[in-house]
Amino acid sequence: MADSIARVCRIDELAANSVRRLDFGDKAICVYNIGGRFYATDDVCSHGQSSLSEVGELNGEVVECGRHFGGFHVPTGKAVLPPCSVALRTYETVVRDGELFVKVG
Repeated sequence: MADSIARVCRIDELAANSVRRLDFGDKAICVYNIGGRFYATDDVCSHGQSSLSEVGELNGEVVECGRHFGGFHVPTGKAVLPPCSVALRTYETVVRDGELFVKVG
């Protein structure tokens, strides 16, 4: 299946060290600005099925789920804090002409 590219926002609209939700069809994706670098992961915690953009907290490169306090390394999606053990899917981000896009497969 070919990737689709979804526009998120202008890069100056996503504050440093923040998270924004992008709904793409029936898929919810978290988009992060961590120190001027942009990342994207699934929005739903793989352990507790909570929205990371709504109840999560970003601490450096780790997003912590507010439901059971497990966490994920944002750049890789790897589960790094128990009780989470299944990685989040990550998505490629692209910055073009000051706009942020996510490749959604």
